[in-house]
Amino acid sequence: MTVTALEGSLLHTLSIRALLVALCLLMSCSLSPGSRSDALQHGTSGTLPHFLQEPDDAYIVKSNPIKLKCRARPALQIFFKCNGEWVHQSQHQSQEHTDESTGLKIREVMINVSRQQVEDFHGPEDYWCLCVAWSHLGTSKSRKATVRIAYLRKNFEQDPQGREVPIKGMIVLHCRPPEGVPVAEVEWLKNEEPVSSDGNIDTRADHNLIIQEARLSDSGNYTCLASNIVAKRRSLTATVVIFVNGGWSLWTDWSVCNVPCGRGVQKRSRTCTNPAPLNGGAFCEGMSVQKSTCNALCPVDGGWAEWTEWTVCSGECERQRSRECTAPEPKRGGRLCDGAALGTYNCTGGLCTHSLEGSSDVALYSGLAAGVVTVVVLIVAVTLYRRNQSEYGVDVIDSSALTGGFQSFSFKTARQGNPLLISSSLQPDLTVSRTYTSPICFQDSMDKELISQEPSLFDPLPDLKVKVHSSFMVSLGVSERGAEYHAQKAHPQTFPRGLAPDYSGVRVEGTLRGRREKSLLAPHAPSTPSRPPLRTSGVLGHAGGRLVVPNTGVSLLVPHGGIAEDTTWEMYMVINQEDSSSTLSEESQEVLLSPEVTYGPPGLDLSCPVAMTIAHCAEVATDNWSIRLKRQTQDNKWEEVMSVEEESTSCYCLLEAQCCHLLLESPGRYALVGEPLSQEAVKRLRLAVFGSADNTNPLGYSLRVYCVDNTPYAFQEVASVERVKGGRLLEEPKTLLFRGNSFSLQLSIQDIPQFLWSIKPFTTCQEFSFSQVWASNQRPLQCAFSLERYSPASSQLSCKISVRQVKGQEQILQVYTSVVEVRGGVLRPCACPSSNCTTMSLTGSRAFKIPLSIRQRICATFDTTNAKGKDWQLLAQKLHIDRNLCYFARQESPSAVILSLWEAQHQDTGDLDSLASALEEIGKQRGLRTKGEKTNYCN
Repeated sequence: MTVTALEGSLLHTLSIRALLVALCLLMSCSLSPGSRSDALQHGTSGTLPHFLQEPDDAYIVKSNPIKLKCRARPALQIFFKCNGEWVHQSQHQSQEHTDESTGLKIREVMINVSRQQVEDFHGPEDYWCLCVAWSHLGTSKSRKATVRIAYLRKNFEQDPQGREVPIKGMIVLHCRPPEGVPVAEVEWLKNEEPVSSDGNIDTRADHNLIIQEARLSDSGNYTCLASNIVAKRRSLTATVVIFVNGGWSLWTDWSVCNVPCGRGVQKRSRTCTNPAPLNGGAFCEGMSVQKSTCNALCPVDGGWAEWTEWTVCSGECERQRSRECTAPEPKRGGRLCDGAALGTYNCTGGLCTHSLEGSSDVALYSGLAAGVVTVVVLIVAVTLYRRNQSEYGVDVIDSSALTGGFQSFSFKTARQGNPLLISSSLQPDLTVSRTYTSPICFQDSMDKELISQEPSLFDPLPDLKVKVHSSFMVSLGVSERGAEYHAQKAHPQTFPRGLAPDYSGVRVEGTLRGRREKSLLAPHAPSTPSRPPLRTSGVLGHAGGRLVVPNTGVSLLVPHGGIAEDTTWEMYMVINQEDSSSTLSEESQEVLLSPEVTYGPPGLDLSCPVAMTIAHCAEVATDNWSIRLKRQTQDNKWEEVMSVEEESTSCYCLLEAQCCHLLLESPGRYALVGEPLSQEAVKRLRLAVFGSADNTNPLGYSLRVYCVDNTPYAFQEVASVERVKGGRLLEEPKTLLFRGNSFSLQLSIQDIPQFLWSIKPFTTCQEFSFSQVWASNQRPLQCAFSLERYSPASSQLSCKISVRQVKGQEQILQVYTSVVEVRGGVLRPCACPSSNCTTMSLTGSRAFKIPLSIRQRICATFDTTNAKGKDWQLLAQKLHIDRNLCYFARQESPSAVILSLWEAQHQDTGDLDSLASALEEIGKQRGLRTKGEKTNYCN
């Protein structure tokens, strides 16, 4: 029976029964006890069914069905109707009981609705159900209850963004939660703690967080938390920094004049403490110390007035006269009059003998007393004079004070006990020394080449003694005898400067071409003549070889057998030094991580891939970069060859911390680019400080700080510029990890001896914007600090330069140098670890670490799987080359290509012990794998 037929039959039955009951009541006919009881229990009083419980709206979470309930009184039957159709009676769960207070029957019905039912419904509105209840007098319908599938998307429609807000400013963090059913509720967290609304914070305004007046305590990490009955979602964290800009305090009173007599200087000062800058707030603008000329009244020495007239001869036979020290009187510490104030003589020509002996004693004692008084007065006057001189004499050497000018404000005081800071009361310690903890030649042969080619760039400081120990530590100490050089025994492959081994058929050309870039901090960068690109070339044959662009970290390995027998190619490598902006995609945030390198010639026919090594500046320890290899097409456009994270059969990429090894089969121009995946992406910067005398000012000295991508090639441009300027490297270059967090790079000079040196105003703190550093594309950034000595006698300079990224890492470059030009010995570079620093091309067996006979035996052993299971796949695994094995599988000799990649990895160290250890370990695993168990690495 269909649902419609059931409904009709039931209505018909109920109508007839109700009619009979009504007739019996009218005719006072007698009903059977059962009929009378039914009539009373189902309400013969004439009421329709009344719903005590109606179905509620419900959400299906995941795959759990929901239950809909109805309860009515009085009711003979209750049925559910969903989406306009009756629910089959078998799907109903019914219960019936009697209301004790009224004696009426209450019926309760329940059905289940599954996720599949809701998903299968395709109507103009949501899935709905209602209840229909019957009594003797008719039917009643309940409300419609909708049933929806609950969900919550993963991604927020709008994440909150970090802000830097001044104190008492307004903060608005926007948040649009993910789409969901039911609609997600939003809650804000600060440092993982819930944020509640108060008079200053409002979290109810359309899911946004509004802070009317920012306080220092409002700094923190804010997260938008969206949740419904299905799940909870967290937005990206937004960092809010409340900063305070510095404000000047009131000026102090003017100091007393610094000289006791004549024209001098008086000062007053103020501090940036009202308030002090906080959380990256701006420093106070203007000067902290102000000077003004003053005129001090000089001391007046006393002078004697005229003698008085002689007195008449006294009873002691004496005449007297006197004078006073009033012409002028001594003033402001002037000296008293010299000589006696009272004069006497015998008025009788020696004939008066009355009391002569007593008079002689009085005269003697009077003379002694006058002498003592005069000595005491002189001692007091000299002491006062010296005290005044010691109090003000230091400032006399400050020649800028006489101009009434200003001094720049220093925000960091000199460290106590630093022997390098020279003052009037502390003489310089000429025995101080410092130690470099790494070799002068640094990581690459580049720096040795720079030192050997141009003595003036890395000459030792004047009056310095240089010792090069076997541990590659260089100690610098002042010596009275001038510069001394103690060299180790030269490396067997080290050639004298200016000489190079004779490689037949090798042509080397090209030098560094300078860029005409201008730094925003340096007024003008010296332009150098346009030069051809860095280039190296060599004639290679069947025996293979290696091409190296010196001092750049770029090399090319052509394996043995790669070129056909009786065939030679003049191969070359070129580093492009033109504008590299075309390499980067305009649609993404790509950054150039390596130089653009070309190898050729076009049409080169090789039977196996070549191994190219390129240095890069990305910090790849974490997965915050998407690094890709790009190649220039014939129409000068750049196309992506592969991503280093993906597998490819066209080329192979092995990314290491400092460089990338590529296996390539087609000549062309290649470059590594990277796209940051988060703000935690890091570029390595190389920091170096150079110094030279100012040619326009005999007392001037210039410090230049360079920030370049940490690749050997990028540092070459710095060396080229400094050769022209005659600069000297003052501190071992250091590495700074620069994060992609959009914060700038700040450079400041600190701890300058303030009584010996002055610095040009407004230059103590300088800054590179984030975009300048992040998108430098291998170009050096430079800022300069111009210093001036107060006196030619000041020959030593000690200070430190802080280079820090806001909310990032900081490095300190310590400077301690003599600014006096002294001609002395030359600090030569230490020997290279494994090869000659100037090698550009090697052919045949000299280019490889693995002897040819051993290489052939390894290939014959591992290219084919044998019963012992020693195949090329196991060789790759033991040499830690265990990804993208499909590339090796398509090679004619997979083992030979693996060994070429190993050669490229170990071209500097030549560590054959690691290869021998890997082969020995494979030999111990005999029987662990068989030919039938060979892994299928490629589909």
